Amino acid sequence: MRGMLLTTTMLAALAITPVQAQLAPATSARITDPKDMVGGVPGSDYFLANYSNIGKWLQKIATESDRMKLVSIGKTAEGREQYMAIISSPENIRNLEHYRDISRKLALAKGLNDDQAHALAREGKAVVWIDAGLHATEVVNAQTHIQIIHEMLTKNDPETLRLLNDDIMLFVFANPDGLELVADWYMRPSDPKKRSTESIPVLYQKYIGHDDNRDSFASTQPETTNMNRAGYREWFPQILYNEHQTGPVGTVVFIPPFRDPYNFNNEPLVINQTDVVGGMMHARLVSQGKGGSVMRSGAPYSTWFNGGIRTIGYFHNQIGILTEIIGNPTPMEIPLVPSNQLAREDEVMPIAPQPWHFQQSIDYVKEMDRAVLDYASRYREIVLYNRYVMGRNQIQKGSEDSWVITPKRVDAVKAEAAKIDQKREGSPLDGLTGYNTRDIVPSSLYKSVLQDPAQRAPRAYIIPADSQPDMPTTVKFLNALIKAGIEVERAPASFSAGGKTYPAGSFVVRTDQAFRPHVLDMFEPQDHPQDFAYPGGPPIKPYDVTGYTLALQMNVAFDRMLDAAPQHFQMIDDVMEAPPPGRVTGAGSAGYLVSHATDNSFILTNRLLKAKLPVYWLKTPVTTGGQTLAPGALWIPASARAKAIVAESVGPLGIDAHAVGAKPAGELMAVKPARIGLVDIYGGSMASGWTRWIFENFEFPYTLVFPQELDRGGLDKKYDVLIFQSDLIGRARRQPRAEDLPEQYRARLGNITKQTTYPQIAAFAKAGGTVIAVGNATEMGADLGVPVTNILNPTGPDGKPAPVSSTKFYVPGSILTTRVNPADPLAYGMPETVNVFYNNNPVFAGAGDSNPAARTVGAFYNDDPLVSGWAWGQKMLNGHAAIVDATLGRGHVFLLGPEVTQRGQPYATFKFLFNGIFYGPSMKGQVTASSNSAASTRRAD
Repeated sequence: MRGMLLTTTMLAALAITPVQAQLAPATSARITDPKDMVGGVPGSDYFLANYSNIGKWLQKIATESDRMKLVSIGKTAEGREQYMAIISSPENIRNLEHYRDISRKLALAKGLNDDQAHALAREGKAVVWIDAGLHATEVVNAQTHIQIIHEMLTKNDPETLRLLNDDIMLFVFANPDGLELVADWYMRPSDPKKRSTESIPVLYQKYIGHDDNRDSFASTQPETTNMNRAGYREWFPQILYNEHQTGPVGTVVFIPPFRDPYNFNNEPLVINQTDVVGGMMHARLVSQGKGGSVMRSGAPYSTWFNGGIRTIGYFHNQIGILTEIIGNPTPMEIPLVPSNQLAREDEVMPIAPQPWHFQQSIDYVKEMDRAVLDYASRYREIVLYNRYVMGRNQIQKGSEDSWVITPKRVDAVKAEAAKIDQKREGSPLDGLTGYNTRDIVPSSLYKSVLQDPAQRAPRAYIIPADSQPDMPTTVKFLNALIKAGIEVERAPASFSAGGKTYPAGSFVVRTDQAFRPHVLDMFEPQDHPQDFAYPGGPPIKPYDVTGYTLALQMNVAFDRMLDAAPQHFQMIDDVMEAPPPGRVTGAGSAGYLVSHATDNSFILTNRLLKAKLPVYWLKTPVTTGGQTLAPGALWIPASARAKAIVAESVGPLGIDAHAVGAKPAGELMAVKPARIGLVDIYGGSMASGWTRWIFENFEFPYTLVFPQELDRGGLDKKYDVLIFQSDLIGRARRQPRAEDLPEQYRARLGNITKQTTYPQIAAFAKAGGTVIAVGNATEMGADLGVPVTNILNPTGPDGKPAPVSSTKFYVPGSILTTRVNPADPLAYGMPETVNVFYNNNPVFAGAGDSNPAARTVGAFYNDDPLVSGWAWGQKMLNGHAAIVDATLGRGHVFLLGPEVTQRGQPYATFKFLFNGIFYGPSMKGQVTASSNSAASTRRAD
């Protein structure tokens, strides 16, 4: 089918009657050569231009050329301007708003018919986005931007003039902060031979480093938000080219087509158009004798995951190109990989092993830039019209009964077919791939199974205003949709739909909109294929995670409308600055009760603790004003300062505080300020970086702790809590020598080791400290003395670890369901079943529900816990602990096995970390069993 679609697109392109190419006027403008402003010759060996100098050059040439307009699309995390250079013909530059409006109308496809869309496509210009430098140590592409921008402003050859006439080029610098850091670090040594892009001391994005290309659907970081706004709310480019490195070994560059699987929510036309563009890029390189380009099986990249700059575009009907190029300003060698010397479909022109210089890589990238721009120019009208077609198709699907066919639905067909007695004689061609007649099943199963009415895709999602577990988090979810260009409506009054009445303030996300694939992907579980090298063989590792449904990670309550969408309501124009305001209810003067259910309650707690005011958690449920608050409710004794902080906080935070006349009955736990040590390493842990971002958003004070400090011991004198994130343990890092580093980075050196570091961590816990390990860091539990074992990494007969084979168990980044005890302090504020993000993390035997040495707080409870993604052998998890509260000496070790802070997305599980921060220090020296979940409800009026 994919090949047929590819052929269809190419034939359609060839069927267009050629017209005389229109050219932009030639220029004689004097444009400042970049070498005169950026500190060197871009592309030369041993040189990198930093972003500050690039920015000054861009500002200068924007005043010199009528082919360019320079805009900032927003501020970065460190406060820099994020520049986008818009390049086209002078006439197009003068009419940018007109062409941008055409691009918007065609992308959204609303209110257009085919004839109107054709007319707009004839009139419009192709808008092509090319971004560079997202992963800042991948230095080739941002330096290429300098050269290609200069060429587009100065050249007068026929191809350049045609591209300028037909295309509007958006050259985006994707990570200015990182470009500055990496270039300055590389250029630091005076001896060029000592320069290196390795051993950068910190993450190259303030919080998340390499994960800046995993943030697109959540849009948590300013750079991501800037690019989403420019891409899906302002410019709506038809093609996005996301430039990366490095290329597969023994080659020069990966270029699409991509390998399977592709995401089943996507519009088919977006995939085969992407393949066509990739094919033209390969062909251009080959025609120039530039070998070493690979596709499909030559690299792991696919179109499944929604979180990258390139991949989110597929869910917005946008052609998306990724390339991965080799290259470095320090000359390198292309190694000999024998298998890559054999020409094949996925590498038609191998390249010989050879020395390789920076400018060679830049020359490749410039030609690939031109290949993309050439496609957009030659097939401009097709590209524009097809963007409309895809939006039109998605609006139609969202307006009627439609189905998304996934592997589970295909398995359902096969299961039904197996019940039917079928006799087939077979065919001589049965041994050929695609021709096996024994694969045929009764056609009636298409209607009865694949088009089962119960399996229809929703026409709308309704988010009720009165049943959100955490409304401020729900608003963050909706804001993520809005940032990505999704239309969200809010009802001004109550309404009925699907036999149910919804209150005013409820939200509606309809699927009759052009970017429907993104809507489905954010609400519905991903169903990744069982993807193995061969039957019984190892799994084919996915490029990234396989299950990531944001609504599930954020515990958003919603109803699916299968039969009809409700009436239209007012669309929310922009990101909501705050959730629906909270308020103080009641007139009591003794103090305030606040639910533990909202993550924002921790912001209020932190503000009160910062003011040195008392805060308590109730260990039993409490009823106030007709509302029952679950265990963990905050009790805030009245005082003038507490009253002021509560009054000024609850509105913007979207939480209610109940003023009551008497202190509630029942046992209280005093919440104490915690001295938090967040462990990090030289070069920066991305998981710790995400935790920094979370802590700053929820106003947790923290101090970074590095291995040298851990190894010195005496940790209890400075910290109450130490937090170890998932990517810290078991990975020895290659690090520079201390004498080669500036003084401020030397204390960051070192690794966490079992021999030296673990004894100090254990001593910290035994002295009363709290150790919180997340994800893979929980592997340290047994080594610290916690009486648990990881069932996925048992001890073999020889006494050495014997990890379970991936042929027996494999869950590569998926959402699973667990059961927790909401009456346990570590799970306060959570429901009884919780979706967790799980990525082949440790799972524990040896813990028990009432075992004070290692108490189970959350566990897997069925044979198939998969909610979204891909799982194999998941039955092994049933009955084993995911979350453990262990006592060690006078302190606690909390093992949070799943990735409870994964990329800042699973708000539903942040409370495991937040609760642990306060619960551990508050119970210092005490061994506690969990509270009785059936405890009687107390009243506080």
